[in-house]
Amino acid sequence: MAGKIFNVGVVGYGVSAKVFHIPFIATTAQFKLHSIVQRSPKEGNSAPHDHPEARHYTDVEALLADPEVDVVVLTTPPDNHFELTKAALEAGKHVLTEKPFVPTSAEADRLIAAARESKRLICVYQNRRWDFDFLTVKHLLAEGVLGRIVEFNTHFDRYHAAVPTNWKGELGIPSGGGALFDLGTHLVDQVYMLFGMPQAVHGRLLSQRSGKADLFNPDGVSAELTYPDGMLAHVRISVLSAETAQPRFWVRGVKGSFHKSGLDPQEDQLRAGGKPTDPGFGHESAENMRLVLVGQDGKVREGKVPELEPETYSAFYAAFGRAVESGKDADVPVKAAEARDVLRILEAIVESAKTGRDVVFG
Repeated sequence: MAGKIFNVGVVGYGVSAKVFHIPFIATTAQFKLHSIVQRSPKEGNSAPHDHPEARHYTDVEALLADPEVDVVVLTTPPDNHFELTKAALEAGKHVLTEKPFVPTSAEADRLIAAARESKRLICVYQNRRWDFDFLTVKHLLAEGVLGRIVEFNTHFDRYHAAVPTNWKGELGIPSGGGALFDLGTHLVDQVYMLFGMPQAVHGRLLSQRSGKADLFNPDGVSAELTYPDGMLAHVRISVLSAETAQPRFWVRGVKGSFHKSGLDPQEDQLRAGGKPTDPGFGHESAENMRLVLVGQDGKVREGKVPELEPETYSAFYAAFGRAVESGKDADVPVKAAEARDVLRILEAIVESAKTGRDVVFG
């Protein structure tokens, strides 16, 4: 017997909805695209035109009042995530909220309590846990290939001299904006997944475009996370990195190291019109990766990068579909409590940048 199909309502119709959500809703067994909220459809950017099979609304309240909607996917800017997530839970819907989850860890705690009270699930869209290169790093660490890790470097660098004209260039840190919350959420989430909460955090927030410190809307981030075993995790973001091959990962352990350049290909493939079901979707060339190992003779040699099958962002949506089907928070692929912990680390980076001192976790 086929399981229940859950109706999904998508709030917002920007890049996030079009690229990262609707293509995966369409390929997830438990889900059906039921409705979309787009305030002002127009020629060339019209949800009703692109998805005539769905129901269409111009305000969120109408979608939340629709009893046929089981799951709400929020793809709006982060400054309204708290209010919309809370309203969706109170309307009896399960919720998938885009990253950054909410601007503060205190708001995350309030939503966790609201989900528990409403007996509904919250999931946060930390899709880059399913990047091919991150899963390769995760595999190397799980197999002990690099031995004890002494230094973990993670970058999100590009050359974008122009200031973005969307929320990413307008919202500051208090509203969940700036490079720290936009890109840093991904990087810190991956460090957190591998190593857990750090012992201490030191951070610097900069405007590379103006050449000044910027505690409101930084476009450059440098943060150091210290762990009890002495490992250092360096998180770096740059918008003025003039490179033909941007650094992504550099992981150094007592038995070897792993280098990776360039970003996971899924976003570019989706933006170019690709689909999750396309042959080769999510595959990345081993040319962008380098594995160096220490032999039993103590000499350093290049090794063979493991050949893994990409799980892709489809794996995230499949897990979320199973969680909605079971109704169990334990099955949620990215739990709100995990997103709350990541926010605590981001807040520590901000506090350290303000004071110039380490922020130490108990």
